[in-house]
Amino acid sequence: MNRKFLLEISVETLERALAAERGGADRIELCGNLSAGGVTPCTELLRTVRANVHIPIFSMVRPRAGDFIYSSAEFAEMKRSISEAKESGMDGVVLGILIDGRRVDIARTRELTELARPLPVTYHRAFDEAVDWHQALKDVIQTGVKRILTSGGAKGAQEGVAVLAEVIRAAEQRIVIVPGAGISALNIEQVAQQTGAREFHSGLSAVLPYGSKDYRKFEDEVRKLAKQIARISGAQTTRL
Repeated sequence: MNRKFLLEISVETLERALAAERGGADRIELCGNLSAGGVTPCTELLRTVRANVHIPIFSMVRPRAGDFIYSSAEFAEMKRSISEAKESGMDGVVLGILIDGRRVDIARTRELTELARPLPVTYHRAFDEAVDWHQALKDVIQTGVKRILTSGGAKGAQEGVAVLAEVIRAAEQRIVIVPGAGISALNIEQVAQQTGAREFHSGLSAVLPYGSKDYRKFEDEVRKLAKQIARISGAQTTRL
């Protein structure tokens, strides 16, 4: 069994994407305006990053900041964004839609997932806004989505480890659960050990604010995370 862990880093510029790759990230989540939680990046950024970065890139598909209940026009924009992501050579897309009552919009999520094929879809932290994560998990699985990015409904993954562990057990390997929010080299071991997760997501905003142009420090922080993940993965493999 492959026990290797995977590190995904969210970025909003080419410079940070390159730094993440140099630091040992396995995958990039490419966004616009991360300070607002991330929105769809422009096509020019998609193509520029794709031309210069060699690891997989997942593009955020989110028409605006704020809630995750979208109008017909916004939904149409999301469909266009998925088509642009495919045309730009992305390896996956990241999205999330809710309906009134803070439930997963199964029909429209499934439609976007089908449109994205063969690219895999990650359901982002709209999952944490759902009123009932047990039902939300069942609903997302119905749509054909491959991953869920979640903090366990908490401010950060470290605070949400108990719920994250429950979600991962309930998923029963039907879908990949990716802990994210506030993850750094200081807490990745705790999150990994207490949740049983295999993939992890970080924007490193807890140690380096969004917008900072200290790309060397960003690279160093990614490298610290990557080394921690490699060490934990190696230790678990040795115990098998």
